[in-house]
Amino acid sequence: MRHRLFATPLLSALLALSVFTADGATPRPPPPLRSADLAFIDTSIENGSPLHWDLQADNTILLSLQYDHERASPNRAAGHWHFRLEGRPGSAHTLVFQNFLNVWNGTSGLPVDARTACLLSDDGRTWRSERMELVEQRVRLRVTIGPTGSLYVARVEPYRLSDLEKLLATIHPHPLVKIDVIGRTVENRPLEIIRIGHERAPHRVFLRARAHPWEPGGNWVIEGLIAALLADTPSARAHLDRVTYFILPIANKDGVARGRTRFNLRGVDLNRGWDQPASPELCPENHALEQWLTAMNARDLRPHFALELHNDNNGKLHISRPAVPQLTAYLEDMKRFEALLRRHTWFTEGSTGATTRNPGTLGDGWLERFGIPAAVLEFNAHWIAGKQKAPLGADWQEFGGALPAVFTSYFAP
Repeated sequence: MRHRLFATPLLSALLALSVFTADGATPRPPPPLRSADLAFIDTSIENGSPLHWDLQADNTILLSLQYDHERASPNRAAGHWHFRLEGRPGSAHTLVFQNFLNVWNGTSGLPVDARTACLLSDDGRTWRSERMELVEQRVRLRVTIGPTGSLYVARVEPYRLSDLEKLLATIHPHPLVKIDVIGRTVENRPLEIIRIGHERAPHRVFLRARAHPWEPGGNWVIEGLIAALLADTPSARAHLDRVTYFILPIANKDGVARGRTRFNLRGVDLNRGWDQPASPELCPENHALEQWLTAMNARDLRPHFALELHNDNNGKLHISRPAVPQLTAYLEDMKRFEALLRRHTWFTEGSTGATTRNPGTLGDGWLERFGIPAAVLEFNAHWIAGKQKAPLGADWQEFGGALPAVFTSYFAP
């Protein structure tokens, strides 16, 4: 039986794209660009960021960040980079980053600016800052590094799950420390609350960090705070007689482990949705914290102050303004808190305007639903105005170490 080949639109298109040599063989595609200086971009490191990379014709390395997305929304985010560049010893490399155009509530925005730095490390532990350049209609960042061999590259000094595990192991034997697992993440990672101080102290402060996984500044602040509280000095002991701290150090553990930017693995922003009960299926991280807070309320141990720690490219204290009976007193307390931050720390960036409100944030939701004075404190990931420098983990640790003085004055009789 003879078969006839009938032309179809798809077949015609494929034939049109095919180029044959004289002997009828299809030529091979040109080999990909190679570099004698670059061996590999390794994103398999802990907290490594998912990205796509290509060597360009001008020998620059184009790095395309990968977005994560919010559930049932056009919102998307990319802003975390952390990887290991493997190169020839003594070589230099020009890196070009793209895919920064985040979408929030239907509006595009850049999470980077002219102050954005790139952090470099030979060993993944000791970091230095290198200024970057906005190029190509300000939607790409470029930096030249070297001469070097292999080194780690990050947007901000990383804080990994292994760093938290080391901290927990170090402080666990202390008599003034209690660590409770209050729930699990989407991927079944434990969520810890660290209590430092006497449970029935007159005043209680709650802090949460890393709701957005790219933002490690809050973790360094917490390390500095814990070191100051457990310093075994007369002032630290006196402070803990009056103030107890409850700390959720990494809210979005799955995102940190996977090198994500903003959302949990089911597309939920953990610093939104606090104006209503959290879904245990979509948002087990917030559901666990809400259940803990409900239990604390039942025992008459709810916090007297809550602070949510973040990074951004502004660095302000975000004050809530829901329509609650105690709003005037709350605003006066936040004005006093801001003044104390200025007095005892390097904070200078100020607070949000009188009409600003962020419905659904922890700062807003905890005040409206539970009557707890709460705020969101952002740390500029690119520049510390009060120190005139790009931030490193040590700068945020210094800030955390000064927080006991802030709360001593805040709760003063």
